[in-house]
Amino acid sequence: MEKKILSAEEKKVLRSMFFRSHLVFLSFNMVKMEANGFTATMSPAIESIYKDDMEGKKEAYLRHQNFFNTHAVPFSFIAGLAYAMEKEHKEKNSIDGQTIDSIKAALMGPTAGMFDSLFFNCLRIIAAGIGIGLCAQGNILGTLIFILLYGVSQSVFKYFFVNWGYTYGTTFIDSVFSSGLMGALTKSASVLGLMMVGAMTAQMVNVPLNWTLNVGQTSVVVADVINSIFPGLLGVLLLFLLVSLIKKGARPTQLIIGIFVLALLGALIGIF
Repeated sequence: MEKKILSAEEKKVLRSMFFRSHLVFLSFNMVKMEANGFTATMSPAIESIYKDDMEGKKEAYLRHQNFFNTHAVPFSFIAGLAYAMEKEHKEKNSIDGQTIDSIKAALMGPTAGMFDSLFFNCLRIIAAGIGIGLCAQGNILGTLIFILLYGVSQSVFKYFFVNWGYTYGTTFIDSVFSSGLMGALTKSASVLGLMMVGAMTAQMVNVPLNWTLNVGQTSVVVADVINSIFPGLLGVLLLFLLVSLIKKGARPTQLIIGIFVLALLGALIGIF
């Protein structure tokens, strides 16, 4: 795959995105997770691409405020790829905003699993093993080696990944369009993105119903009955309820407070 030759403007944008990508956990919260950090990273690209197109800027900023979460290293690769897609969206109008969202969502899960295993479960353990051994002997090199192996290495990877995401991402997009595979790619990314949302719902949304019905000498645990019919149904219903409320104008903070109050009341009367 041919690598794109970067202009001075593109190099400047990518350099700024690299530094900003270290803000991956900026204002991290359980509603959008890394969305604020991703938007801050994309800011130089959005400003460069849309310039005086205020409506285009607004749409791009709102687009990247959607839920996003992955490992800090591939975070920069996805940002670089998003830069390439935003440029195609603006200059050729060949990619719509939904496609950008879908490809981002599709890449979250695979990259998180891969790099969590590589950095958290492998490199971190190796670096900590070396560092702890030296620190136990009173050697300050233990701390420096841990920072070098685990911290600095991530920064180096992020620098190359944000550039690769943009340069190879642009070539990849051009190849996909020339071969006519864009429709299939968009549909596949949308399906995979929906699967990721479903998987995160099943894993992260839990309704701990503690409601028992006494019928004669028999006790029926309502949650067990529901889960035997449709595991995770309560979490799915809660998700759709919250989505419908958001579409009606409710703010996430209002929903969080509402859930907190209902959870307390439910716990007091023994439902949760």
